[in-house]
Amino acid sequence: MNDLFDLRGRVALITGGGRGLGRVMAEAFADHGADVMIASRKAETLETAAREISERTGRRIVPFVCHVGDWRQVDGLADAAYEEFGRVDILVNNAGMSPLYPSPATVSEELWHKVMDVNLTGPWRLSAVVGERMKAAGCGSIINLSSTASLRPGPQEMPYGAAKAGINNLTASFAQALAPEVRVNCIMPGPFGTDISDAWSEEMQERLERIIPLGRIGDPSEIIGPALLLASDAGSYVTGAVLRLDGGMSGVAGNG
Repeated sequence: MNDLFDLRGRVALITGGGRGLGRVMAEAFADHGADVMIASRKAETLETAAREISERTGRRIVPFVCHVGDWRQVDGLADAAYEEFGRVDILVNNAGMSPLYPSPATVSEELWHKVMDVNLTGPWRLSAVVGERMKAAGCGSIINLSSTASLRPGPQEMPYGAAKAGINNLTASFAQALAPEVRVNCIMPGPFGTDISDAWSEEMQERLERIIPLGRIGDPSEIIGPALLLASDAGSYVTGAVLRLDGGMSGVAGNG
């Protein structure tokens, strides 16, 4: 069974890979033999993560500074990955953002475009340029990160929820466009205990624990199994899927 999850000889490219769930996936892929390029806007965070993961696993972990909401920078990221490694076998579109706002009318045009560019435009462009190279090479796996907000959005996350609904849609369309050589799937996380959750109020934490059927938010390590399944030969017959990783939250009426 271990051979099914073996990633030796493969290269992964992960956006938002310096912290949170992105870093956890980078570590997991390296643990299973992959070399990894991690990308985000914060050079110091990336360099620290790359050094620590490389020292622990012995794999090549390359940091690359990129704003995934910028079309030209995304093209540069794809080119850099192929120049560095000669191939990309696994692409994880993980970077995302959801700024707070007082009311829908206060959402500026700038904020709207920023949320859409980071959460939807960047994954679209990176999947297109990397996916076509994967298809030409004869194999590959693309993993998108969505959100329960894509199914059950609240008023505090309207632009974000709309963008993530677009990610669900792109997962299905890219799965068809890049088949049969490339598999394209989506992980839909619910609330997870990353650095973002540190800002949650005690009231919010308690509310989540009440409405999530499993009675708790996710531990970051719990993304490892699904990510490895979709990245490796263990998921060889899985494409176009949206995997709900939310403790059952998206199935609870009235909650997202």
